[in-house]
Amino acid sequence: MGIVSTVLGFFGFGFGTFLGLLIGYYLFIYTQPSDVKDPEIRPLVEQDTETLERMLAEIPLWVKSPDYDRVDWLNRFIENMWPYLDKAICKTVREIVKPIIAEQIPKYKIDSVEFEVLTLGSLPPVFQGMKVYTTDEKELIMELLMKWAGNPNITVAAKAFGLKATVQVVDLQVFAAPRITLKPLVPTFPCFAKIYVSLMEKPHVDFGLKLFGADAMSIPGLYTFVQDLIKDQVANMYLWPKALEVQILDPAKAMRKPVGILHVKVLRAMKLEKKDIIGSSDPYVKMKLTDDKLPSKKTSVKHKNLNPEWNEEFSFVVKDPESQDLEIRVYDWEKVGNHDKMGVNVVSLKELTPDEPKVMTLDLLKSVDPNDARNEKSRGQIVMEMHYKPFDEEMANKFGDPNMVEKAPEGAPPGGGLLVIIVHEAQDVEGKYHTNPFVRVLFKGEERKTKRIKKNRDPRWEEEFQFMLEEPPTNDKVHVEVISSSSRMGLLHPKETLGHLMINLSDVVNNKRINEKYHLIDSKNGRLQVEMQWRASSS
Repeated sequence: MGIVSTVLGFFGFGFGTFLGLLIGYYLFIYTQPSDVKDPEIRPLVEQDTETLERMLAEIPLWVKSPDYDRVDWLNRFIENMWPYLDKAICKTVREIVKPIIAEQIPKYKIDSVEFEVLTLGSLPPVFQGMKVYTTDEKELIMELLMKWAGNPNITVAAKAFGLKATVQVVDLQVFAAPRITLKPLVPTFPCFAKIYVSLMEKPHVDFGLKLFGADAMSIPGLYTFVQDLIKDQVANMYLWPKALEVQILDPAKAMRKPVGILHVKVLRAMKLEKKDIIGSSDPYVKMKLTDDKLPSKKTSVKHKNLNPEWNEEFSFVVKDPESQDLEIRVYDWEKVGNHDKMGVNVVSLKELTPDEPKVMTLDLLKSVDPNDARNEKSRGQIVMEMHYKPFDEEMANKFGDPNMVEKAPEGAPPGGGLLVIIVHEAQDVEGKYHTNPFVRVLFKGEERKTKRIKKNRDPRWEEEFQFMLEEPPTNDKVHVEVISSSSRMGLLHPKETLGHLMINLSDVVNNKRINEKYHLIDSKNGRLQVEMQWRASSS
């Protein structure tokens, strides 16, 4: 009987528990309390002191503190820029975190830790106010109040002992008061060398955490522990006066002023390699100073010539003759595809005696690495004349202008010159069928094309085209078109136009140089950056 009573008691308990849960669920879902009243809405002036104190945290900072400015304009700017800021911030985070992870994982015998997915989502942060400090130093200090309830997707994968674990951060909320310092301020765009970010108080951080796809924050006690841990760790690293430092420019290089000008005359080359099938080459020369962000300068192309003569002159602004080098690269021009590299060499400016012209015969090498065994093979020689001229402060202001354009090369028609068109890059170009963009430039019946970039909505070409003209193109126009071509033959849509431009050249002649991003016609959001220079003849 004892056993029977025990069994009946067990089933009775189980049935009673199930019945209780069922009744409770029914009452929770299908009944509503009768004592709930609609909220009473009253003007702010009629609220009592206790209610006002509870509401104080929700009042914008620019209302509570007169020294904070309202920044609706900043919020609208960030909202429009957020898709691009998202990519830039995530790229910076990867660069900052990568060496930290590489340093830490050996301690825990982990093979690798990396971001599988890193995006901040579509919801940008909102700034409720900003305070700007003025100091006697070369710096700009801003304090902001930021609130961000975003929808990021941050997935981190860790591998150890042949196993893989993924952790996903979702539903992130961050309330913080960062201080952003831009310093030192320099006369080189973007006009500051470093960004320092500090937190003026411990941030509020709230988020969801998924481990193996399950909500890890539902584990009792873990939510509070993780929140407090993150707050303490972030505060220990970035709570003022500590700061996160992000370098934008090298301050020493950004503050440097021009100290001279390097005149280079490309004379000739001898015994160049045969690159074409017919046993010849179409050589041209590209030159660039190290630490110079301007495009490389090029000679004209000498078709079917292994011993070309150019006699073309170029000028370079020098900022540090002790550390800068002139990089020289000879290419074989190709009508289709990439141009073949024929040889390289480097000339250190410290080898040049100021105000003394020097003719140099340089061997063309496979690479600038002196230990590269491939440099032993003969690739021909190039002869150049170099003349470094230091100048005083007055001339530095004249020649230090990055928009300076040199004169046309020797041989340009008197009264005419050289029109240079540089296709830099495009953004947000999109085809209906495919996006494999290249640029076609049409001018005075001549057609030039860039290389094709496969499957890219933000292609970068950095290709230069030159047109020798008898007179300034004051009344002329140039047609620039972005085209997508299929990578496969026989498609129904082998080509399609992604947008086009028609640019008047009168401004180029008057200003000597224009570098702008144009909105493409017949494109929803596409833009194309084109630089144009008019190099007038000295005659």
